[in-house]
Amino acid sequence: MGSKCCKSGPDKDALEKEKLKRLREKRLRERVKAAGKIQAWWRGTLVRRTLLVAALMAWMIQLWWRTRLWRRVLKRRQDLLKIYVIQEEAAVKLQSWVRMWQCHRRYCYMCNALCILQVPEGCFAFQTHDVLQEQYEVTPSHPEFHIEILSV
Repeated sequence: MGSKCCKSGPDKDALEKEKLKRLREKRLRERVKAAGKIQAWWRGTLVRRTLLVAALMAWMIQLWWRTRLWRRVLKRRQDLLKIYVIQEEAAVKLQSWVRMWQCHRRYCYMCNALCILQVPEGCFAFQTHDVLQEQYEVTPSHPEFHIEILSV
């Protein structure tokens, strides 16, 4: 029995060493596992940060593009408005020229008619026709002329 006791001493040391070895290996595995978790967390943080930066850059590009489109739409509206104003001014000017020409033409006809009527008796006078008198009747669509001749 005494030999058993002696043998158990070194076996006990070997078992204790084996137990310590397993404990160290377990701690090492736990540390490796914890390091893997920390590395995974850090990689996730880097990926999220990169995605956030990319999303912000995409948002800035979209904002820039929408601003460009809005400015283009505003410029197009302003150009169309300028064209409209030019066309309207041209139409108004053309209408005023036509009305002025019509008034001038009627004025010249009236002046000619007055000249014919005011010719002295001794001079050669043109006969007025009924057509001329009908032509100068004032209708509601024509402006009325009131010519007053004052002698000084």
